[in-house]
Amino acid sequence: MTLSVIVIAKNEAEAIGDCLASVAWADERIVLDGGSSDATVAIARSQGARVEVVQDWPGFGPQKNRALDLATGDWVLSLDADEQVSSALRSEIEKVIGTPGAFAVYRMPRSSCYCGRELRHGGWWPDYVVRLFKRGEARFSEDLVHEKLVTDLPVGTLTHPLRHATYTTLEEALDKANHYSSLGAQQAFERGERATLLSALGHGSWAFFRTYVLRRGFLDGGHGFLLAASNAQATFYRYAKLWLKRL
Repeated sequence: MTLSVIVIAKNEAEAIGDCLASVAWADERIVLDGGSSDATVAIARSQGARVEVVQDWPGFGPQKNRALDLATGDWVLSLDADEQVSSALRSEIEKVIGTPGAFAVYRMPRSSCYCGRELRHGGWWPDYVVRLFKRGEARFSEDLVHEKLVTDLPVGTLTHPLRHATYTTLEEALDKANHYSSLGAQQAFERGERATLLSALGHGSWAFFRTYVLRRGFLDGGHGFLLAASNAQATFYRYAKLWLKRL
C-alpha cells in the first residue's frame, strides 16, 4: 500500500520545511500552493515534494479537495503546513496501512502549541482530527473555513498525536482570528444566518466561558487565559461581521 501526503499552503515558509521533513518517508508528498509571495514553493520543491500553484482561493474545504484530487496513493494523509508527524505516529500509520483492518478512515489526537506552550486544556487536547483514509473513501466538506473530512464509514482511532505548532506569537493568533472570523461570517451569510450586536456579545462571552471554565483552560495558566480571550475575540468578530453584512 502506498501513502500520499497532501498539504495546502500559502506563505508558510517558516513551517513547510519541518512539515514535509516529518513525512519524508511517504511515497508521495503533494503541496498545493495558493500563490505564496515568500519561499514556500522553493522550500517545498527543495524537499522533493510535488508542488502545484493556483492563484484563486475557493476556501479551505474546496482547496483541500483540489489537493486530494492530485493524490495517487492507496492511502492519503492530510496535513496542515504547521503540523508534523512524529516517529511514533509514523510507525502507527505504517502499521495501519500495511495491515488490512476494520477501518479505512482514522482519526488521531493532536498536540497543539499556543505562543510557545503546549496546551492540555481549553478544548485543545486531545483535539481528535480525522486525517488518514483510503483514497476514494472520504472527501472534505465544501466549507470556506473549519472544513471537515466527510465519510460514511466508521472511523478508527490512532494513539500517537500529531504535532501542531499552531500560533507561535500572539500577533499571529490575532491575525488568524481576524482572517478566520471574516471567512466564518461570509460562510454564515451565505447560509442565510443572522446576527445582532447583542448576539455577537453573547456568543463571544460564551466562547470565553466554555474555553476557560468548562474546558478548564485556567489549568494552562496565562496561556490558557490568552487562548480563551482569543477564542472570544474571534467569535465576537465573526458574528459582528455577519451583523454588518445584513445592514
